Amino acid sequence: MNEEEKKEQLFFDGLRAYEERDFFEAHELWEELWSEYYLADRTFIQGLIQLAVSFVHLGNGNLNGAKSLLKKSADKFSSFSGVHRGINIDNLKQQIVEITNEYEQLMTVDGFDWTHIPDLKIL
Repeated sequence: MNEEEKKEQLFFDGLRAYEERDFFEAHELWEELWSEYYLADRTFIQGLIQLAVSFVHLGNGNLNGAKSLLKKSADKFSSFSGVHRGINIDNLKQQIVEITNEYEQLMTVDGFDWTHIPDLKIL
C-alpha cells in the first residue's frame, strides 16, 4: 500500500469506527493520520479527533472534558464550510451547536441522548 492509500485508509477506517460509535478507535486512527502525515487539512482532522474524544469523555462520565473537547472541535471546523472530504460541514457544525446545547442542559452524562451524535456519513 502506498502512502496515499494509507492516508485514505486511516481516514475511512476512522469514519467507520466513528459510525460504529467506537469513538476511541476513531480517535486513534485519525490521530495516526494527523501525526504521521502533514496534511493540508490537518486542522479538519484534528477537529474530527476532538469530536470523537468528546464522546469518549462523555462515555467515561467526564462531562467537563466532553464539553471542552466539543468546543475545541467546533473551533477547528470554523474555517471549513460546504462539503469537505465528503462530509457536510455546515450540517456538522449545526449538529455540534445542538450537542453543545444538550451538554449544557445535562446534570450528569446519563441524560445524554446518544442518537444525537453528529452524522459523518460521506455524501
